[in-house]
Amino acid sequence: MQKYDFDTVYDRKDSGCFKADALQMMYGKADLLSLWVADMDFAVAPDIQSAMAERLKHPVFGYNFRMAPYYDSIINWIDKKYRWQIKKDWIINTPGIVTALNAAVLVFNQPGDKVLVQTPVYDPFFEAVHKHGRTLLTNSLQMTKDKYEIDFEDLEAKLKQSKLFILCNPHNPVGRVWTEDELLQIGRLCRKYKVIVVADEIHADLIYAGHLHVAFGSLEDFADFTVACYSPSKSFNLAGLCTSAILIPNEKLRKPFYDYVQTMHLFLGNTFGIVALQAAYAQGENWLNALVEYLVRNRDYLCNYISKQLPHLQVIKPEGTYLAWIDFRSLNLTDDELLDILVNKAGLALSMGRTYGKDGKGFVRLNFGCPHFVLKQACERLYAAFKKG
Repeated sequence: MQKYDFDTVYDRKDSGCFKADALQMMYGKADLLSLWVADMDFAVAPDIQSAMAERLKHPVFGYNFRMAPYYDSIINWIDKKYRWQIKKDWIINTPGIVTALNAAVLVFNQPGDKVLVQTPVYDPFFEAVHKHGRTLLTNSLQMTKDKYEIDFEDLEAKLKQSKLFILCNPHNPVGRVWTEDELLQIGRLCRKYKVIVVADEIHADLIYAGHLHVAFGSLEDFADFTVACYSPSKSFNLAGLCTSAILIPNEKLRKPFYDYVQTMHLFLGNTFGIVALQAAYAQGENWLNALVEYLVRNRDYLCNYISKQLPHLQVIKPEGTYLAWIDFRSLNLTDDELLDILVNKAGLALSMGRTYGKDGKGFVRLNFGCPHFVLKQACERLYAAFKKG
């Protein structure tokens, strides 16, 4: 495998980077080790950089039109990586998956209708429900010794009441990669109760050995009620380029969603986002494979360090994503007390679990998509702040 550099530490301050330049605003201090926002601290793949540089040689940046190679790159990637044969007509372009979540809430139900999510979960799921006057239902994931499980009895009870279910797979923040059997159970219940599924599969490329990402829409007839959301923004570190592909096989669902996106002029995209997506999916597989190997090293180091040096904390080894979900509840601290220690004693900016709903209280999310040297620093700071004795 070609050698790629994931060890260089880049200073992201003063680059307009939310992860670095918003620290003072978010945490009250600017000199923190920043492992909170879910983007990585690695340089973008060389092939993507080259494609963007080549486009920059053309000095005109007008309205965009996506050419055939753009769509071919999406179709081929999803077929190769997720074993799902899709069609060009299914693809609707949005600036991001959160944009698509909000659009789906607005298009597929009415104010007061119930939308179901599984908690703890990525906080924009809540915002997409609350800010549009819909009613939130939650299916709490159940934490076991080594992973989270779905409470299917409660899931069914909530689906009976819902019109829309937002599925997170792989799951952010708990790191589960739902199995085919779990997805079949979910899908059959959604079909039974006529619930539309918005499947956020943004972390689908970041799967570790022993696990397999199954595209929800590829199973049985689930495509008939699925809005599947994909983007290279996580796996290829392109979040700032705001480009996502939303797949809606069923024309009865696709048309109103498409009409909304067109009306709101969300479809145009930006020049470099289009170029970068195409390059990522057409040329980026080798880099991605090397990235996953590097992330495995980081994941295992973090989990082993906490297990041996901080055994009073608990971290469940993620099956996918570059996010670790760390349980601090044994310390009997309030979330404010925990945050104070993390910021003022450990010098760390991490994502507080309460952000992801009531089931996240006492937890912290740590982004290990960073050079190994930085992760080691973070672990040492955790030890200094939370060691016993």
